[in-house]
Amino acid sequence: MIAAANASFGQQVAFWVSAGVMAASAVRVVTARNVVHAALYLVVTLAMVAATYAELTAEFVAWVQVLIYIGAVIVLLLFGVMLTRAPIGREALDNEQRMVALLAGAALLGTLVAVLVDGFGNNKVDLTSASVSRTAQLGAPLFSRWVIPFEVVSIVLLAALVGAVALARKDAPARRAASPDRR
Repeated sequence: MIAAANASFGQQVAFWVSAGVMAASAVRVVTARNVVHAALYLVVTLAMVAATYAELTAEFVAWVQVLIYIGAVIVLLLFGVMLTRAPIGREALDNEQRMVALLAGAALLGTLVAVLVDGFGNNKVDLTSASVSRTAQLGAPLFSRWVIPFEVVSIVLLAALVGAVALARKDAPARRAASPDRR
């Protein structure tokens, strides 16, 4: 009984540490003055989401979070920012835009808390009696019921990458004509 209580206490400590780091880095995502730094804070936030999935014994979902969101989406975001030569430093966001982003984040947080409290209330998750889910149990709904949204997201990501490359290459001939030939 004492070992189970200690394991539960350890799980709660691990959850609250990862939740605190996740919340702090999420706030930094919307308050960072540098877009690249904001993307790196987003990496930390998504890594803590993966850690939370791992704490819930959903290892497959945790690794999908790492591979897809951190490995692909953040790289795509950074490529888009760097290829389009968007302002990266302090001039990227003014105070009004930062305040709107902070208010939008606070509204989203409030909405999520309200939905979770309404949906779950005071129910507690008992991880000791939870059945172990297999990858096949997770993959079957993903590739049967959710296959269309899954493919639409991949097409949207591909379109964003192609759009970033097209925007980056659009002004290349004009720049070459304006700059002197360096031979």
